[in-house]
Amino acid sequence: MTVVAACVLYACANIGSPEGGPRDYTPPRVLRTSPAQGQTDVKGRRIEIAFDEIVNVKDQQKKVTVSPLQKQQPIIKSLGKKVVVELRDELLPDATYTIDFANAIEDNNEGNPMDGLAFSFATGSTLDTLQISGMVLRASDLEPMQWMLVGVHSNLDDTAFTRQPFERITRTDSRGRFTLRNLKPGSYRVYALADMDGDYHMSRTEDIAFLNEVIVPTVSTFESSDTIFTFDHRIDTVRVATHTDFLPNDVLLMMFNENYRSLYLKKTERPTPGRLHVLFSAPTDTLPRLRLLQPPVMGDDWYTLERGEAQDSLFYWITDPTLTKTDTLVVAMDYLRTGTDDSIAWTTDTLTFAYRKSGAQRKAEAEAQKERERRDKRIAQLEGKQKQGKTLSEDEEYELEELRRDSAEVKFLNVSILPQSVADVRDTLRITATEPIAQIDAGGVRVEVMVDSVWQPVAGAPALQRVKPWSVMDYMLPMQLKPDSAYRLVVDSLAITSITGLGCKPMTQEVKVRPLEYYANLKLTVTGASGAAFVQLLSGDKVARQEPVVGGKVVFDNVSPGTYYARLVLDANDNGQWDTGNFLQHLQPEEVYYYPKSMRLRRNWDLDLSWNIYETALDLQKPDAIKRNKPEQNKNLKKKGDKQGDLDEDEEDDEFNTNGFNNNTYTGNRYRDYQNGNN
Repeated sequence: MTVVAACVLYACANIGSPEGGPRDYTPPRVLRTSPAQGQTDVKGRRIEIAFDEIVNVKDQQKKVTVSPLQKQQPIIKSLGKKVVVELRDELLPDATYTIDFANAIEDNNEGNPMDGLAFSFATGSTLDTLQISGMVLRASDLEPMQWMLVGVHSNLDDTAFTRQPFERITRTDSRGRFTLRNLKPGSYRVYALADMDGDYHMSRTEDIAFLNEVIVPTVSTFESSDTIFTFDHRIDTVRVATHTDFLPNDVLLMMFNENYRSLYLKKTERPTPGRLHVLFSAPTDTLPRLRLLQPPVMGDDWYTLERGEAQDSLFYWITDPTLTKTDTLVVAMDYLRTGTDDSIAWTTDTLTFAYRKSGAQRKAEAEAQKERERRDKRIAQLEGKQKQGKTLSEDEEYELEELRRDSAEVKFLNVSILPQSVADVRDTLRITATEPIAQIDAGGVRVEVMVDSVWQPVAGAPALQRVKPWSVMDYMLPMQLKPDSAYRLVVDSLAITSITGLGCKPMTQEVKVRPLEYYANLKLTVTGASGAAFVQLLSGDKVARQEPVVGGKVVFDNVSPGTYYARLVLDANDNGQWDTGNFLQHLQPEEVYYYPKSMRLRRNWDLDLSWNIYETALDLQKPDAIKRNKPEQNKNLKKKGDKQGDLDEDEEDDEFNTNGFNNNTYTGNRYRDYQNGNN
């Protein structure tokens, strides 16, 4: 009996911790506000919003906006179950204020965000209620532009966007969507802006988007009916609900950068004794003119110019050995520069290029010099012993041979041959050097092909030529490689010489070309692309191939197996590349479309696909697998058993996941279609 009582007492003394209950997946809920939502004749500048649980305000600088614009940033803070906003500017008379929180408010425990909370009030007797909704995509690749500033001007002149702050603002969400709330009746121009300098108007270096059309927001109502049936399938009740639509609700803004850059000299340096580097702020087609002042030389043959891929970086390789050994070079450079009025004119600067060795370099050179002196001294000792008629031991003879070889070591130009072992049928044989190439002995570079197990010269093989006009270190053999063949590139000793006089070692590189059975072929039949257009075959987000649309078809032959995506560009100026827009010229960027699915290409396989570029709404075209700006998701939803169910339910209520005009096509400008009644 005593044992039983002890067990009971022990059990009572060890009470387990209470369980926390089911996980909270619901966002905070607004209980009350002060002033009330939509209240008029408000005089105070303090707003309080009470919730049903403790909340935090996250990323308020990025997500929260206040209209009209505030000169002094409002104070926004969370206090337990309240969010308090203190406006520091004086309230404007007869104005409607909107505080758009986006999804910045979340509960304290689980971080569940409250999406789309916007609070409004009026300082006059009327609350403005019109809205404009839409989406902002990056024009070049259809990426949703997250947290971008979107604003309106009732001043319809272009100068409003370039000189005046927005009248009302909001920000896009993580899907690129936006809603401009509480607008007055009237006509507006709508813009999107990556406002890097915080002045709420366009600068030429910022990303922008604009519509060529003027928007007049409207409101309409419509009714929907819901029928309730009895168990025996008879009509019990018909409920009629009235809904309000704020239009337009699917404005599409395509964001771009004009790529305007003021042209000026950004950086000069001398990274090595034999090379000068000049970096400009923007690409330039007009090269600077250099004159060496100190030490003076005649002519311009004291350097060889290498241009960077971006055309803004210039490398001047010094060809005169005496200049390479000179610590300081003084150069007069004439170059183009942007003035204060945005005009470009020639200017002249005197530049000093000094090369100073680092402590580690000086130490290494000193050690190398000591090693040379030690080696020369030892060679002299051994040779002196021989001159005296003394016989060297076997170890001494081997040592003397090694020392003489090290002393007479010749430096060679470092040259690589590409590809190294396996080539695609579209590849070319290439040679890359570490210094600009001054001379190539055509007879010393030979290409051979394997025929019946014997290497034979390729008849009519072309000479090496630069890969690009400015490529002074990269050369190629412009010849078509035959599939399932073996080639050998043979380079004789000193056949390639650099500007410093270094010659190459003898080299031989064998390359096997893949057979046609290794590749896949892709044909796209394109509908809707009028005028010039081209399609880029993408591997991930990188362009693997590009081909023009000819007669409504695009063919990619001999494609390596893998997963690919396709992007089409309506090439308005037919220059073979995507071109940006220009605001002052009312020029929109060239239109871009994506094939909405991935394409799996297999070996020895032909794939034919049809592609109507307007069949899928533009904001749904880019596959999620290659989309970088992915929408924010409630992290707690991922921990529920149904990963997709909650997401699908959210997307069903999303007007951007269907075309706003009740069809499954997009003809290029949603707002124009809406104004023309194509709904």
